[in-house]
This record gives sequence, C-alpha cells and structure tokens, in this order.
Amino acid sequence: MDRGERTTTGQRRGFVLATLTFVYVLNFLDRQLIGILAKPIQDSLGVSDGQLGLIGGLYFAMFYCFIAIPVGWFADRSNRVRVLALACGIWSAATAACGMAANYTQLVVARMAVGFGEAGGVPPSYAIITDTYPPGKRAAALGIFNLGPAIGAAAGVAFGAAIAVRFDWRTPFIVIGLIGVAMAILVWLFVKEPERGAMDGGQPRTTEAAPFWQTLRMFLSNPTLMLAALGSGATQFVTYGLGNFAVLFLMREKGMTLEQVAVWYALVLLVGMGGGMIVSGRIIDRMRRASKAGYATAPALSLAIAMPFYLGFVWAPGWPLALILLTVVMTFNYFYLSASVALVQEEVKPNQRVLSGALLLLIMNFIGLGLGPTWVGQASDWFKAHGHVSSLQSALWTLSPFYIVAIVLFCWLARRLRREEMASKVSA
Repeated sequence: MDRGERTTTGQRRGFVLATLTFVYVLNFLDRQLIGILAKPIQDSLGVSDGQLGLIGGLYFAMFYCFIAIPVGWFADRSNRVRVLALACGIWSAATAACGMAANYTQLVVARMAVGFGEAGGVPPSYAIITDTYPPGKRAAALGIFNLGPAIGAAAGVAFGAAIAVRFDWRTPFIVIGLIGVAMAILVWLFVKEPERGAMDGGQPRTTEAAPFWQTLRMFLSNPTLMLAALGSGATQFVTYGLGNFAVLFLMREKGMTLEQVAVWYALVLLVGMGGGMIVSGRIIDRMRRASKAGYATAPALSLAIAMPFYLGFVWAPGWPLALILLTVVMTFNYFYLSASVALVQEEVKPNQRVLSGALLLLIMNFIGLGLGPTWVGQASDWFKAHGHVSSLQSALWTLSPFYIVAIVLFCWLARRLRREEMASKVSA
C-alpha cells in the first residue's frame, strides 16, 4: 500500500470512527438526561427517588439489555450500518417523546422506547470499528469511541441544564431527539459497511453468520468472556448507580444550583471521564502488547485507585471538594470499558462479534444499568423512611462494596489470561 492509499484509508477510518462516536454521544446523552434533569422532573411530575431509579435503571434496561440480543443476531446477518442508523432514529424519536410526557406513566413508556432503540446502537458499532481497525490499534480506536459517554454526559449536563434553566426540562429532550433523527439519516447515507474479518490478518475471513445458539453457548461457557462481563457489570453497578443520581446528590446534599451544575459538573465529566477514556485506550494497548492479561490488570488497578476517591466524594462537606474528588473517580472508573470490549471482540470469530458484543452489553448493563440506579433509588427511599436526613448520601455509601467485587473479578480474569498464555507457549 503506497502513501496515498494509506492516507485515504486513514481518512476513511477517521470519518467512520468520528461518525460512530458522535452517534454514541447522542446515545449516552439521551440516556443521561433523566439523571441530569432529575430535580425539575421530580418537581414537575412528583416522582420519588425510587421511581427515578426505576426509570433510569430497571425499566430502561429491560428493553436496552434484552433487545440487544435479537438486534445482534440480526446485525450479524445483515448490514450493520443500516441497523445502527435505524436504531438511532428510533431512540431519538422516543427521546423527543420523553419531553412530551404529561405524567410518570407516559415518561416510563417513552424511556422504554428509548431503551428499545439504543439496544441497536453499541453492538453494531463495536463490530464496525473492529472490522475497520487492525489488531494493536483497536483498543485505542475503541477508547476514542468510548469517549461517547464522557462527551455525551458532559454535553447533556451543559446543554440540558442550561436549556432547562432558560426554558423547562422538556425542551432538551425534544431538541436532542430531533438532532438524533438527522444523525440517523447521515449514517444511513454516508457510512459504508466494512468487510467482516478484513482486518484480522492471517485469520480466515468468515462471511457466513454464526448460529445464534452456538454463539450464545460459546459465550456463556467461556470463563474468560464471562469474567470480563461480570467484572464490567460490577463496575457499572457503581458507575450507573452514581451517574444517575450524581446531579441530584450535588444539588440536594452538596448545595449546587442547576446553573453551577451546567458548568462545573460538565467540566468534571469532560476532563475526568473523557481523559480517562483517552488514556485508558493507549495504556491498555501498551499493556496488551506485553500480555493479554493487561485487559484485566488495567481495570483492576484503576478501580483500586478510584475507590478511596469515591468514598471521599460521598463524604465531602461541600460541592467544590466533592467535584475535585469526583474528577479523579471519573478518570479511573472507566478503564474497564475499552479493555472488556477489546478482549471480547478479540476472543471471538469475526462473524460472532456483533452478537458477542450484545451479550457482553446484556450481562454488564443488566447488572449495572438495570440494577445500579434501581438499588440507589430504592435505598434512598428506605433510608428516608427510616429517618436519615441525608438519605441519598447513605444510599451512595452502599455502592462501595461493589468496587471490591469488581477488582476481585478482574484479578481473577488476569490470572486466567496469564495461565492461558503460559499454556499456549508450552504447547508451541
């Protein structure tokens, strides 16, 4: 390949990665609006912490997690770009519907529809990126793609809170939903479907879709894949439990206003989570070159660093110190994501990547996204009913043991990966 061809290929890869990352920004932005606008939604519709936890957690995850499986099965047999574009259109229209909800029931139905659409967003994107970038560059590319949550959360806070202050909480849902519909059209028209397995070097290219049940059994019976999924789920129990209630916690118990949230909390997400995503991808790629165990060692170490800062954040007497500590937490909380995604995509056959990515998301998101916010919301209601003045703070304390669970699972995974490498060297 000459220099001109390499430049063209690099530009094409860059366009695909940038487009998919922006779609992921919208995916996560739509998902986070409930947590960002929790206070005005509570004031308008009269919902409790427990009901908020269910909207952002179990009700959303029921569709988001389980619909991802048939979507992954279908995408492995069809055009993944078209699946992504259609999904983006569905979740964006449903997001706009959230802004039109007149009561809690209508909001629940709209959020379920958002979950239904977003189920088709990430698994096809993982596979498209994996078939666009060669091994050794994938974790970095996925690290950039996984900036989507950081940028989406920061943009959601800055944009959503600022518009809610000027207008009302409904307007951000409607505006962001319309932007998403336009983005879905752009993806459909301008992103090309990559060849499956074309970037896998010496591996044979497989164009025939893998059988559903065979892939499902392979994933569930593979200890490496399951440890990655369970470790990620335990981590997400913390990240989603915290993320869905952080703004409400900072406003209610740390004294922030919505205007302050729009500026300072947005910066924390952008610098902390965004910086962590960029750094983690490069660190993981470097550690992977030394040993595949780096896919597990990196998140175990990062979570061990994050945990004491998380405890400090919950304890902090005022919001300025809380935000400083939270920036460190956000930096180290998300190393697991690029590591687990890259490991799973590398471990399975090219024609199993979308479905395997969907299975990874099913397990880790049902544990984390489905149960984390639900746990925090219900715990807050329980503490409030039992006379705790700072009920949400008490609820956030209960997330700390899940750091330990996640660290143990990733250490277990690292040990297994080292043993597999040693066995392969001996057999060679």
